[in-house]
Amino acid sequence: MTIKETSRSEFITLRGLRYHVRQWGTPGAPRLFMLHGWMDVAASFQFLVDCLEREWHVIAPDWRGFGESDWPTRYPGTQSYWFADYVADLEALLDHYQPEGQVDLVGHSMGANVACLYAGIRPGRVRRVVDLEGFGMTQTRAEQAPKRYARWLDELREGPELRAYDEVAGVAARLQKTNPRLPDDRAAFLAEHWSRRNQAGRWEILGDPAHKLVNPVLYRLDEVMAIWAQVSAPVLHVEARDSETLRHIAHKQTLEEFRERFRAFRDFREAVIDDAGHMLHHDQPAAVAALIESFCA
Repeated sequence: MTIKETSRSEFITLRGLRYHVRQWGTPGAPRLFMLHGWMDVAASFQFLVDCLEREWHVIAPDWRGFGESDWPTRYPGTQSYWFADYVADLEALLDHYQPEGQVDLVGHSMGANVACLYAGIRPGRVRRVVDLEGFGMTQTRAEQAPKRYARWLDELREGPELRAYDEVAGVAARLQKTNPRLPDDRAAFLAEHWSRRNQAGRWEILGDPAHKLVNPVLYRLDEVMAIWAQVSAPVLHVEARDSETLRHIAHKQTLEEFRERFRAFRDFREAVIDDAGHMLHHDQPAAVAALIESFCA
């Protein structure tokens, strides 16, 4: 695989954690902050960055507990991760790299959810939001709370684990199992950044196993929509035609019922990418890059 521009790594301290940040492009060019999804890393945006035609300064962190960034705790099974922490980490990141003026945020999946929340909490700070397959979460009901907390306690007792692989090719194969559209060369590139060799000689995923714990706090859609209603920036929602994630999150709702949540945004625009799944920035990076540049230019 030909890399158009190699990323630069930097480590900074955000809210007491050592954060790994990747950057592409020239400092001084218009900035794009790219926020990866759950169980992913900042290097995941490499193919998308390679397809950008304009001059940009792309800044992409590994979220806490992912990639080369610190875990909040190194004691397995004791740490949960909250959207509030991601929002606070994002604000600290923006304060570090662009303390003045408005910012353009590009997020995928979980990263898109964080971007949309932040844009409603700090509407004056955000100029544009590109939401790549960020649907929110499955709507919950209050009566689910007792069993959710019980499941969380059970999972804490058992201790979450992430699988390790005998060789890096096994990691690449795992990525292609999740996304059959992923070509061999892109899978090999991602595997090198998604995992590392441990002292036992096996390849382990660069992520805190605690991410596998169920969240004991229910997703309150009414609260999220109240935050979305405060977003003043235009929001471009980019969805894959074959999005299995949309169907999963919609759960028992029809897609028409599910999409009612998006009416909370004041300026909401949509685009659909053909021949792509949830990892649409891997499947069709040129098409996604063109949408981002047209929207953020």
